[in-house]
Amino acid sequence: MYLLQRMGLVARAKKATENNARPGKVLVVDGARKASGHKTRHRIVLVMIGVCLVYGIIAGRLVQYGLRDLTTVASIARGDALMASRPDLLDRNGQVLATDIRTVSLYAKPHKITDPDEVIERLATVLPELDVRSVYRKLTSKSQFQWLRRQLTPRQQNDILALGIPGVGFRPEKRRFYPGGPTASHIVGHVNIDNKGIAGMEKYVDGQGLAALAAAGMTIERQMEPVRLSLDLRVQHIVRDELAAAMQRYRAIAAGAVVLNAKTGEVLAMSSLPDYDPNIAAQALEKDRLNRMSAGTYEMGSTFKAFTTAMALDSGLINLDDSFDASKPIRIAGHTIHDFHGKRRTLSVPEIFIYSSNIGTAKMADVVGVEGHQEFLTRIGLLTRMQTELPEVAMPSQPKTWKKINSVTISFGHGVATTPLQTAMSAAAMLNGGLLIPPTFLPRSEEDAQRVATRVIKSETSAAMRYLMRLNVEKGSGRRAEVPGFRIGGKTGTAEKVVNGRYSSAVRFNAFLSAFPIEDPQYVVLVIVDEPKPAEGQHSATAGLNAAPTVQAIIRRSAALLGVRPSFGEDGAALLVSY
Repeated sequence: MYLLQRMGLVARAKKATENNARPGKVLVVDGARKASGHKTRHRIVLVMIGVCLVYGIIAGRLVQYGLRDLTTVASIARGDALMASRPDLLDRNGQVLATDIRTVSLYAKPHKITDPDEVIERLATVLPELDVRSVYRKLTSKSQFQWLRRQLTPRQQNDILALGIPGVGFRPEKRRFYPGGPTASHIVGHVNIDNKGIAGMEKYVDGQGLAALAAAGMTIERQMEPVRLSLDLRVQHIVRDELAAAMQRYRAIAAGAVVLNAKTGEVLAMSSLPDYDPNIAAQALEKDRLNRMSAGTYEMGSTFKAFTTAMALDSGLINLDDSFDASKPIRIAGHTIHDFHGKRRTLSVPEIFIYSSNIGTAKMADVVGVEGHQEFLTRIGLLTRMQTELPEVAMPSQPKTWKKINSVTISFGHGVATTPLQTAMSAAAMLNGGLLIPPTFLPRSEEDAQRVATRVIKSETSAAMRYLMRLNVEKGSGRRAEVPGFRIGGKTGTAEKVVNGRYSSAVRFNAFLSAFPIEDPQYVVLVIVDEPKPAEGQHSATAGLNAAPTVQAIIRRSAALLGVRPSFGEDGAALLVSY
C-alpha cells in the first residue's frame, strides 16, 4: 500500500515538471532571490568606487595646483602672505618704534566689469589722484584680478563701498606704522608696499628669518615677539633736535651725530639730517637722504690726530714728554705741510694735540713709519668695513699704495675716508682702556661686549689719550663743548672738502669727537656738520665754533637721561647746571 502511494506522488511530480517546462512558463527556484541581492551589492560597490575615483582626481588636481608657481595660477599673492605680520620694533625702554596696523586694499575683477569708464569716473570721486590710464588698462585686461589701490584709509573704504560699484572689492592687509615719524628713520628703516623690510633694522629683521617665515605663510595673524633695539628714543629726539638747530644756525647742507656706549658698543642714538619719514617711504629716494653716519665716508680731518697720537704713544717710540720742532712747514713730494694757527716753535706732545699741529702730528707719524701707520689704523678698525646689524654700511677708502706722503697727510685726517660711526667706534676703543667693540643696534651687556671685544691698544695708552682729550677741552679747541658738572674730553676736526679735484678752504666738513665723563668714559658723542657757514657774529666756521657747541647741547640735555651724574664740588654741594 505504501509503495503505491509513493508511485502516485512521483507521477504527479513528473506531470508538474512537464507543465512548468512548456513555453511561456517561468521556472522559479529557491536561489533566485539570493542571486538578485548579490547583483545589487555589486552595483553599490561599483558606484562607491566611481565616487572615490572622482574625488581622488579632484584632490590630486588641488595638490597639483598647490605645488605650481603662484604666477601661473593667479595674479595675486596668497592671502597668508598678504596678512603676514612683522614684529614690533621697540626702543630700549619699550617705546614703540614700528608696528603693524590693519588696512585694506582695493582690487577689481575685470571680467565682471561692463563699463570701465563709469567705474573710473566713480572711483575718481573718492580717489582724485587715481592714474586714469593705468586703471583703464587694468580694467580692460583679460586677467581676473587687478590691484587698483593699496592701503586705503577707513574713510576711503567707506566712501567706495557707498558707491556700490560691481566688480570691485577689498582685501585685508597689514601696513607698517612708525609713530615717531622721521625721529629714528635711518636706524629703524622702512618696508615696501608688501610689508617687507628694505632698509635699516627692518631689513635686518627680515634677514634673520622673518622673510622666509612670511613666504611660508607661518606668520599669519600670529603675535610675534617684539624686537628691542639699543636706542633710547628720548636721547634720539634730543640728538635730532640739536642737529636740526645746528643746520639752521650754521646754514649747513647736512649734519649728523651718534651717541655710543663706550663699554658695550650699543648705539643709544644716531641721526643724519636731512632724513625722511618712513611712513612715506618714497622720501628715502630723494636727494641727500643718505644715512651719512654709517653709509657715507668722509675725511674726518683733525679728529684723526687723536688716532695718530695714540699710535705714536702705543708704539713705545714716543711718550708725553717728547717734543717736536714745529717752527717750519714740511716740504714733501711737492707739497707743503703747515699749521693752521702755527706757534712756530718746538711743541711737546700735549701741545701738538691741543694746538692741533699738522707739522708735529706728521713728524710723530714719521717716527712710527708708513707700514706701522697703516697697520695701526687697520687694527683699530678704521680701514676695514665695520660689522654691525645695520645693512647700510660703507667701506672706507684708502690709498692703493701707501707712500710717505700718504702717511703724512693721513696723520692729520686727509687721504683716508671712513664713516663717522666707525670713527666713534675706534674712539671708544682708544678711550675705554683699549678694547675694540663692534657697534650694535641691539641691547648688549658689558659681559657680552667683553666676549666680542679685541684689545687694540695698551691700557696705558688709553689713559694718556683720556688726559689729552680732557686737556683739549680745558685749554684747546674744544672749550665750547664744556658742560658744567660733567668732565668732557674731545678733539675737533675741520677738514677741507675736495672741489673740482682740489681741496677748497671755503668748503669744510667739521667734526667734534668727544667722550664723557672722561676719567672713565661711559659714552662717546660724535657730531659732524657738513659745509657750515659762520654763524651770526662769527668770522669763521671751524669745528670748535659749530660742532663742539652742538656736542655740548646734546650732552647737557641727555646726560641725566643716560644715567651720568654731575660731579660734586669740594664742599659736597652739587654743581648746578642750567638746562
